[in-house]
Amino acid sequence: MSFIQLNWLCCCRPDLARMTAYDSPSLACPAASAPNPEDTPWHAGQPSLILDLDGTLIREHEPIEGAAELLRAFHGRFVIVSNNSTHTAHQMARRLRGMGLPVRAGDLVLAGEQMVQYLRAHHAGARILMRATPALKRQAAARGCRLVERDADVVALALDKTFDYAALAAMARELARGAKLVASNIDRTHPGPDGQIVPETGTLLQAVMACTGNRPRHVCGKPGPAMFAEGLRRLGSTPAATLVIGDNPATDAAGAARAGLRYVLLGTGPQAMAATPAQLLARDCTARSGLPGRGAA
Repeated sequence: MSFIQLNWLCCCRPDLARMTAYDSPSLACPAASAPNPEDTPWHAGQPSLILDLDGTLIREHEPIEGAAELLRAFHGRFVIVSNNSTHTAHQMARRLRGMGLPVRAGDLVLAGEQMVQYLRAHHAGARILMRATPALKRQAAARGCRLVERDADVVALALDKTFDYAALAAMARELARGAKLVASNIDRTHPGPDGQIVPETGTLLQAVMACTGNRPRHVCGKPGPAMFAEGLRRLGSTPAATLVIGDNPATDAAGAARAGLRYVLLGTGPQAMAATPAQLLARDCTARSGLPGRGAA
């Protein structure tokens, strides 16, 4: 019986787990000296998980094969850290439960909400021109952010599917006046169903940068350290006891490596270790720790 099968039994069928020889010789037992983490299976030591969302657990409105099983196998030991900047955690949790994924709002660390928290903490009282979804703007206003349409001190950009020429012109005007630019995340796309490409905040940000020459003073999402730190805080875990599972080398892998976390990449890219969560659950591949493309172990 594999580790994952046993872990599933312990989480989901404790009546059957009691009949399993937990100290069976077929299972790897802790050695007297700590093994090299680069030589052990990704699930060794029952790590806590920091999981990406788009391209790892879902593709837009579809769960990826094995996503629900992975979440159940690591029940109580996972947090989803996503560069999503359109939803609140409560909205996203409802959406994911509708796909059959057992996720609570407290399991989600989202870049859009992290941007709201950053603005509240670092730009209290500032006049903020925010391009974002109505839900995120409502949350910002409810948490004390002062949202305006002109004469802004800060321009905050998240994924806004209504973004148009008028929005770009308004942002350019405020940045030309000296407003600071803050972005939720820099991803240009994320994977959709059937190989579709879904434009992301980074694509809008590129338009703003091309128009104004301004670069963001602060980016709230991955690969920056704040999202991973918040994930560890929610888990009550340490980098040594936590594994990142994602699909994007530039955000998930690079961010994990810089935060001192091991990682596993999913998908079809050259550095992926499995295509789906289902494949990962069936494999004993080792996690990596180095920066992707630079001799990652």
